[in-house]
Amino acid sequence: MSDKTTLTIQRLIAAPPAAVWDAWSDPAKLAQWWIPAPMACRVVKLDLRPGGGFETLMREEGAADFQPHVEGCFLEAIPEQRLVFTTVLKEGWQPIEPWLAITAILTFEAKDGGTLYASRVLHKTPEDSAKHDEMGFYEGWGAALGQLAALLER
Repeated sequence: MSDKTTLTIQRLIAAPPAAVWDAWSDPAKLAQWWIPAPMACRVVKLDLRPGGGFETLMREEGAADFQPHVEGCFLEAIPEQRLVFTTVLKEGWQPIEPWLAITAILTFEAKDGGTLYASRVLHKTPEDSAKHDEMGFYEGWGAALGQLAALLER
């Protein structure tokens, strides 16, 4: 992949990789930070294993109903180290047509008494990457990382 198809963001979180993994693997905790506030998140599926499903819904502030957010499939899950998912497959390796095709590679590296949380998000084309950037990738993923840090650093 080239730099033109990849977006990256990282943050040092003052919590150990085990706590970061727990915030990813517990649906109740994931719902607290995965979508930037004031939107609400509902975790429908969270099966952290290769082929396992990943599905979340979001609700805008003041809206009555939840709408689709992410549907995907985990490709790799190494506890406390690495998590990889894609939106071009759903649970059980079934192909789907997402509104935005990505593969997200998340790493949790022990560093300076905390965790360096890094997200590398791969896109099919430079145009898709630019679209994701223009939609607010850094603001949205950055806000979610801030919420994760706030949850774990209390």
